[in-house]
Order: sequence, then structure tokens, then C-alpha cells
Amino acid sequence: MNIRVLRIELKRSVAPWAGAVVLTSALAFLYLLNAGWWRGTTAWTAQWTSLAMWTRSLLFYLWPLAVGLGALQGLRDRRSKMPELLTSTPRPARHRAAALAGATAITLASAYALLVLVGGVQVFANTDYTHLGWLPISLVGALFLVAGAVLGMGAGRALPSVLTPPALAMGAFAFTALMHMSLGRTRTTTAEGITNSEPNLVSLLSPEVQEVRDVFVTVSASVHLGQTIWLLGMAATGFALLVAATPRTRLVALTPVLAGAALALLVLPSDPRRMYVVDEAAAAPVCDGPVCVTKAHKERLADLAGPGKEALRLLHDALGDRAPVSMRENTALLPYGATPQWSRETVLFDFDDDIIAAAKDKELTRALVAKGLVPGCSPAGWSGTGGDDAAQVVAAAWVLGDLEPLGDPGPASGAQIALARPAWKELKALPRAEQLSRINAAHATALSCKGDAFDVLSGGASR
Repeated sequence: MNIRVLRIELKRSVAPWAGAVVLTSALAFLYLLNAGWWRGTTAWTAQWTSLAMWTRSLLFYLWPLAVGLGALQGLRDRRSKMPELLTSTPRPARHRAAALAGATAITLASAYALLVLVGGVQVFANTDYTHLGWLPISLVGALFLVAGAVLGMGAGRALPSVLTPPALAMGAFAFTALMHMSLGRTRTTTAEGITNSEPNLVSLLSPEVQEVRDVFVTVSASVHLGQTIWLLGMAATGFALLVAATPRTRLVALTPVLAGAALALLVLPSDPRRMYVVDEAAAAPVCDGPVCVTKAHKERLADLAGPGKEALRLLHDALGDRAPVSMRENTALLPYGATPQWSRETVLFDFDDDIIAAAKDKELTRALVAKGLVPGCSPAGWSGTGGDDAAQVVAAAWVLGDLEPLGDPGPASGAQIALARPAWKELKALPRAEQLSRINAAHATALSCKGDAFDVLSGGASR
């Protein structure tokens, strides 16, 4: 395929329109909807891996769109009533198919690359942590679009009906939806009795990745390899259908996609913990004395180090030998619904925590003191409970001497104070030894997540 032929294909095919539709619809989806991809440390413009994961998540509808547009492209010769003329020319069918598939592949891959570039410019301005670990995630995403479009072309050529493009698009969309909601999920129950679902082996045949909940989560290398095998088989089948001339050869053309699926299922991991793994490089610690953040957030260490050291000093003055001696960003990867695990020696914090996210200076010190005493026991992926919030307010007030809300001011902070004030007054009315006893008991309860720390502070039965 030479440049002149490719240029002609780009002019007379729907390939440029396919690329334009993919790019504009994706950008509209990202910029017009205020959803999870704009929030916290996992925003699509905050880190490179988050950018790759969020743009991959858009394939739940971009991939069916590519399949449908590819099928529309495959109908071109039949709509033009040219099949007999083309078969009479000396040019091999594979050359015509390569030009057709190549034009669409270039435009779709370019559109996806421009989408990533738009986010990448903003990521570059928002973080000092640069790496290439995100690149395979995006490359496989582009390959999904190309392979889906080529398969659609082949199917449109083999089944030349006006109903083929919408039927294929709807079938592909149903496939991605089922992989995300039922067929690709396995229902599990955590040790705490919380019902959950985890991705299974079959779900990895879908272009979509799971929701981005943690900036340190990435896709494993075995997933990249298995999906690449599957997509190469899909593209080979689409190309074979483009050049197939008889029903028998069309049946034979299905072999690559079936073989690709079988081989992929042998390579893809079956354990959810090997599908989405911790990015060890991003989670590596960067420290200033006893206060550590991850390499992904190293630019935030300067603002955290002073308040963090002050919080550790205050905790030592309050708890003595029971106080934690270090502080670091939490990088544990817990399944949804699992109970957090805390350390007595180390204060673990998360920049997405409501009381940490926007806090600075003295407010940040107060928030870190609260996390050191009552880290919170809400299951992974759940929002905090009122009891944990009130316990943190009371515990921080006991150390700092005044009752103030944690986090952004608003209705929630008023509710915190209203719930915490009676417990605070009761605690301050006790002798100093009894106060310390309750604080130590609440601290132990919060670390073990067996009981209610606020109930302990209020003098309840859990104490």
C-alpha cells in the first residue's frame, strides 16, 4: 500500500469521519460530565496511569462505535455496486483490503492518540512523576479500536445488509456491558460478610478496564500480553473476511479469532489480584525524616513534612510510648468491602481522604493527629461513617485542646461538631488518668477495627 492509494482511501472512505467521531465524542464525554475522572488523585489529568486507565474505560462505548463504523465501511463496495468490477481487476483482493483497513486503522489510532495527548499535556503540568508504565495500557486501547473496526469491516463485507452495522454495534455494546456487569464478574463475600463482585478471566476479553479507585493500581503485563493475542486474532479474522470470496473461506476466516481467544484465555490471569496490581515504582517511598509520601506524589512532600512531624510530636506527647513513630502514604490495595488494616507504629494517610485533601498547615496537623488516633474503619470503597468522623474530631480536640471540625466547612462539619460536642464535654470532665484511659482504649479499638471508637470515647459498653 503506497501513500497515493492511502490518500485516496482517506478521501473517499468513512475513515476520517470515524476518527473524528471517536475523538469528539470522547472529549465531550470527559469534559461535559462531572464524574470520577475529575476528582482527587485519580483524576484523568492528575497522573499518567490514571490518564491511561480512564481513557481505556471510555472503550465501553468507543469500541462498539468502531465496530459499527467498520461494518459501514465494509458495505462500501456493495453500496457502490462494484464487487463484480473489482473482482475482474488484476489487483489482488488483499491489496484492496489492506488499503481499506489501513486508512481506518490510522485514523482511529490517531484519534485515540490525540485523546491521550489532550490529557497528557495536563498531566505533565500537574505532576513531577513521569514514567512509561502507562504506555502499554493506551497502546492496547488503540489496538482494541483498530481490531474492532477491521472485524466490523470483514463482517460488513461478509454480511452486506444495511442492518449489519447497527446490529454489530449493539452486539458489541451488549458484550462490553455484560462483561462489566454479569458475565465478566464473579460474586464473592468478604471475611466481614460483605457481598462483592470481582472481575473474572473472561472479563479481560472486554476492552474496558475497571473503575479507577487508586492511583497506584495498574494493569499487569500478563493482561497486556493476553489481550494483544486476542486482538491480533480478531484483526486477522476481520482482514480474512475482507478478502474471502466464498462461504467456505469465510468460515475458515473465523479460525484466527477463535484461536486468539483460546490462546488468550491460557495467558490471561484468573486471579483478580494478578489482573490489577500495585505499581511498585509509583508506590516507592520518598521521605523527609519520619514522614514519607509515594514517588507519584513526591511534589506534595514539602507541604506535608512540617505538619506531619508536628503531628507525630503531639501524638508522642499525648500517648507516650504508645504513639506512632512514622507517617507514610497508604499504598495497600484492598478488595472492595475489605476492612482496612492499620499499624500501631505508623500513621497511614491518603491524599483522597476528605480531611486530608484540602487541609494545610495547622488544619493538616489536626487532620494527621486525628488519623493517628482514629484512622477509620469504613470498608474499602465505602464513605466514612458519622461515628468515625465524630471520634476523629474528639480525639484531635483532646490532643490540641479545642473542638474544631475536620475537612471542608459545610453542613457535614456542623454535623460532626453536633455529634462530637457531648462526648467531648463528658471526656474533658473526667480526671486526666481516665481521659487517657479512654483515649488509649479508643485508639486500640480504631486500630483493630473491632468495635466503635466513638462509643469508647463516649464511655459506652465497647470500652
